[in-house]
Amino acid sequence: MSEYTPERTALFIDGANLFSASRLLGFDIDYRALLAHVRGQCKLIRAYYYTALLDTDEHNPIRPLVDWLAYNGYAVVTKPAREFTDGNGHRRIKGNCDIELAVDMLELAPHIEHAVLFSGDGDFRRVVEAVQARGVKVTVVSTLRVQPPMVSDDLRRQADAFLDLADLAPEITRRQTEPRMRGPAPARPAAPRATPAEPFAEDPVIE
Repeated sequence: MSEYTPERTALFIDGANLFSASRLLGFDIDYRALLAHVRGQCKLIRAYYYTALLDTDEHNPIRPLVDWLAYNGYAVVTKPAREFTDGNGHRRIKGNCDIELAVDMLELAPHIEHAVLFSGDGDFRRVVEAVQARGVKVTVVSTLRVQPPMVSDDLRRQADAFLDLADLAPEITRRQTEPRMRGPAPARPAAPRATPAEPFAEDPVIE
């Protein structure tokens, strides 16, 4: 009987989507622990983290996280975001890296056996299908345990496996809080962390 060889695996993390899911579940992601947990389960080829950035804000709260990730085992992909005020006077930030994530997943497909997508965005269903056609197994990580669920039905059905983020929490949690309902949340005082875990401000809505 041949020795077991761990699957060649890549992570594709939709930063804003993962942050929203973990915040609604009531915990912060420890990205160092996340990487260590995955490396203990497989042969990790690459870990991508995707996010939009406001170039006009020198004190953008996501910059410390982006810098930390880039020096600690993650391939960080950023894209300029646009800030605007909606009809209700709310500050909103528009920008995502969906295309970048999809292209990287397709390009890496010949070199991996397993892709792990941290996102519940249904727009990724087609790229998941395309990667599967190239022989790659795809696991989607998001959550059904908030209302409404963070993961789309189409994406969950397309994936080879679905892992609820709440079940992964014991391995990757930095700080446990009370689960939240979707919607505006009151500001809370910052707490010291070994790695930045609150990359997005409470007030802006990222689309």
